[in-house]
Amino acid sequence: MPTPSPLDAAAVLAVLRPVQDPELQKSLVDLNMIRNVAISGSTVRFTLVLTTPACPLREMIVEDCQKAVKTLAGVETVDVEVTAETPQQKGLPDRQGIDGVKNIIAVSSGKGGVGKSTIAVNLAVALAQAGAKVGLVDADIYGPNAPNMLQLADAHLTVLEGDILEPAFNHGVKLVSMAFLIDKDQPVIWRGPMLNGIIRRFLYDVQWGDLDYLLVDLPPGTGDAQLTLAQAVPMAGAVIVTTPQTVALLDARKGLNMFRQLGVPILGLVENMSYFVPPDLPDRRYDIFGSGGGQKAAQELQVPLLGCVPLEIALREGGDEGVPIVVSHPQSASAQALTALAQQVAARVSIAALT
Repeated sequence: MPTPSPLDAAAVLAVLRPVQDPELQKSLVDLNMIRNVAISGSTVRFTLVLTTPACPLREMIVEDCQKAVKTLAGVETVDVEVTAETPQQKGLPDRQGIDGVKNIIAVSSGKGGVGKSTIAVNLAVALAQAGAKVGLVDADIYGPNAPNMLQLADAHLTVLEGDILEPAFNHGVKLVSMAFLIDKDQPVIWRGPMLNGIIRRFLYDVQWGDLDYLLVDLPPGTGDAQLTLAQAVPMAGAVIVTTPQTVALLDARKGLNMFRQLGVPILGLVENMSYFVPPDLPDRRYDIFGSGGGQKAAQELQVPLLGCVPLEIALREGGDEGVPIVVSHPQSASAQALTALAQQVAARVSIAALT
């Protein structure tokens, strides 16, 4: 009879080597995602280091690891400690990164009124709920709404030494916004150079600390704000928000192609207001703005459809009251879709960073 292989760390890593990260299609061992292997009698312990706290396949990966290790003779128990280290996006030599910020994600739309800020705020909060460190730049200088949506309408930015801004914080998200610097009803009547200056200040002159993700909620269109962001910082990618309606999709395509021309990766398309769910008939759905538009556009533009977010009254109420729906009604159809969206965005960022 052949002599059984000794139960040691090398044997554990050997049986784990064929186990792959489902998104990256690479060995967990080769990706250095298996660490701190320890053996105590019939128990094997190790740390699984995921590429994002928002990994949608976490349980499946853990189960695959446990099954692989239990094929070793003498193993009865496999304890897996799960942590996450978000990879840093590869920078470009002509763009200046932000100290401590690993991944910068633009949330944009070609057309106003498609719920872009609602998506940006809930996406940020959902990533924070998953354990990520998240910041949000409200770069819609002319119509800043993120403070209201995060229950920070009465907050103020603290100016630290060196004219550095300390961001406001709520629901796990750090936030800067023009709304903190002006009176409630004061219009911002600025030309391009001034807008360029304030966006750069929100990026570079803020005490962000260590962030896994910094989301930038952009104004609609293809103007100065988008150009400033794309040319200033290395971005992990852009999320394009649309509704199923034809006029929204026409503008979304323009916005998407603008980022492509500027060399910004496209993480994918989000179809917001995909359908309406009435509160008294939660099993019904009404395609108020049409149906299938996001899927068709994604196929034609050869980008992923990251998710379809339904319209519910609680989604609008959350924005008005400053309690995002992923916090106030986590089991609702909209919150579930937004949580899944956060997982998809995180996965796409990890894939881009590690390939």
